[in-house]
Amino acid sequence: MGLEDRREQEPDVYQPAEDSQLLAETATDRLTGDELVLEVGTGSGYIAGQIADETGARVIASDLNPHAVRQARAPNVETVRADLVAPFQDGVFDAVAFNPPYLPTDPENEWDDWMEHALSGGEDGRAVIDPFLSSVGRVLAPDGVVYLLVSSLTGVDDVVERAGEEGFSAVAVADESFPFETLTVLELLP
Repeated sequence: MGLEDRREQEPDVYQPAEDSQLLAETATDRLTGDELVLEVGTGSGYIAGQIADETGARVIASDLNPHAVRQARAPNVETVRADLVAPFQDGVFDAVAFNPPYLPTDPENEWDDWMEHALSGGEDGRAVIDPFLSSVGRVLAPDGVVYLLVSSLTGVDDVVERAGEEGFSAVAVADESFPFETLTVLELLP
């Protein structure tokens, strides 16, 4: 489904799609339930809700978009308006999950609205992934883990290389192929 179709469905908040489901299933399968989990860029709150419901973990969902923060509120999910991990304390999260904006976008075709922020990864698809990788290590507990969804459109090997530059080892723990891309969940360990 393209940007135009998503904009017509819900103009302000990213709604769950195949990428959301893959990340939610992977994280819930790998978490034990006694963790403090941060979902960055929560959008609708689907992933955070699935993690909380399926594992019993304490989940905090964050998003830059105030409409998303409102939609993601749930009895078992705390929501915070945040730019990536900026407001959070050092070393507190056992796990961080992120389905980032990853679609490569020509700057001349950007709309500058909330849906654009939810989907556009800049020209190479990594405009949000790179700053996330450079900052997420700060909020992870010593044995923490990151679950990062990436697309073949963004260059999975490039993301793995960048993660390594930031001190993470990266392993692909799930993937799903579609006609136009392959989605991969990377497990990052410091």
